[in-house]
Amino acid sequence: MTDKTSPWHPLGPEGPERDRRHQARQNTPRRPVKPQNEGQAALLEAMAKHHMVVAVGPAGTGKTYLAIAAAVAALDEGRVDRIILSRPAIESGERLGFLPGEIQDKMAPYLRPLYDALSDLMGARRLKQSLADGLVEIAPIGFMRGRTLNNAFVVIDEAQNCTYVQLKMLLTRLGWHATMVMAGDPDQSDLLGGLSGLFDIARKLQDVEGVAVMRLGQEDIVRHPLVARMLTVL
Repeated sequence: MTDKTSPWHPLGPEGPERDRRHQARQNTPRRPVKPQNEGQAALLEAMAKHHMVVAVGPAGTGKTYLAIAAAVAALDEGRVDRIILSRPAIESGERLGFLPGEIQDKMAPYLRPLYDALSDLMGARRLKQSLADGLVEIAPIGFMRGRTLNNAFVVIDEAQNCTYVQLKMLLTRLGWHATMVMAGDPDQSDLLGGLSGLFDIARKLQDVEGVAVMRLGQEDIVRHPLVARMLTVL
């Protein structure tokens, strides 16, 4: 049984089982991420050619996973010095209440999807070392204000849960030799009606030179086929 007083860790609770599981994954050769459809191929191409990409589309289209895969590839190829991932700390339809611990512990439930994707792409051991060395940083949106992000690949996840002011602030963090990908689904915002800024940001940046606004659809969903069919009626 896991000690409930043990600090949360993105790679799971410490112990022999975690070590065995992660060692097995570490020894498994990682295949390069390949697009599953034309929409994903277009998104990967856009991220390779543009320093600013806004990716909008329904859940299951691989927006965030492909963006993180592109970030890891850029780091491996020496095109950037670090990866920065950020998402808003917004609860999805329920109140979690007070969360104990330091800021990392409080933010853990919100940032776990990013840890999962990174662990899948980098391996647990390398991810742990990269976090310790500062090569990978995962932070809430509120921690981005006042920073200039040079030589970095920045992924903003769940952008539909950011206001227009927050997204504008994030866009202005882009520094030299940096790439930023802003991903989200305008139809799944957990903010009150009209507060999400993603739709307006995507619309206004559509014709800006050097910015790619990629729109994925239900035909690009790569989860269970039922997801696409359910979204047509929900």
